Order: sequence, then structure tokens, then C-alpha cells
Amino acid sequence: MMPRFLDMVPLDFFLVALRYTLMEQDVLKEEFPYCQRVGVGVVVGGVFNSGITATGPIPGAKYNYRDATPEEIDRVAKIKAVCSAHGVALAAAALQFPLAHPIVASIIPGAFSPDQVRQNVDHCRLPIPASLWSDLKSQELIAQDAPTPQ
Repeated sequence: MMPRFLDMVPLDFFLVALRYTLMEQDVLKEEFPYCQRVGVGVVVGGVFNSGITATGPIPGAKYNYRDATPEEIDRVAKIKAVCSAHGVALAAAALQFPLAHPIVASIIPGAFSPDQVRQNVDHCRLPIPASLWSDLKSQELIAQDAPTPQ
């Protein structure tokens, strides 16, 4: 839909919810390259995919506003295992991942309490080793062409 809107209306940025996260990177195929070509930035909302990349694979985990399927639970468990192997909280990786893309101007992580806001800020500041991102790519848990934090 983004290219269609951009062909009709000049915009400065898009708010993209749930579509550029640790769990999903389909927008790398068409939408993000199109935005990049025409100089439109992106704000990524829903970086936790309704919670699953903040909570991990727990009973009742939500993915895109619904209960996660067994396949989605398995996928986030694998991502969390890579994060844990590098001593990184899953939520920290989820917050930092989209910010590495050159057209992403900001993220909207969401929070229910002041403590969650502070935790989000702390997660954004946490150093994450480059090897975490390369391990996620080698295990095909994120797209090979996804920009990753340095």
C-alpha cells in the first residue's frame, strides 16, 4: 500500500505498524526500497508485534493482536535463544533492530507504565554484539538483506 499512497500524495513519512520487526521484514522487498527512492522516512510502530518480542514465548503471548500460533511461538523462541546466547534481552534486540534501517526515523515501542518506558530506554542503550545479528541471519531468523545495528 505504501507505494500506492506515495504515487497519490506527497508524504514526509509513514507510520508502519508491525511490519518491520524481528518477526517480519517483508517490507524490505518493495515498500522500503520505494520509500527510500522517493525520500520518504518511516516510523515503525508495534516493534514488539503486540508483545511477543517483549515477553518471549510465554503462554498467551500475543502476535499482531491475536494469540500467537505454535509456529510463531517457535520462531520467537529461536530468536530469544540467539539473544540469550549473546547475553542480550529479546526486547533490546526487538527495539534496536528496526532502527538500523536508514529510512527508519523512529520507533514507537509502547508501554503500560513508567517502568516499562525506563526499561525501553535502557534496552535501546544496551550494546548488542554484531555476532548476534549475524547469528540471526545465519539461522534465517531475520532477512539476509536486513540492515543491522553496528
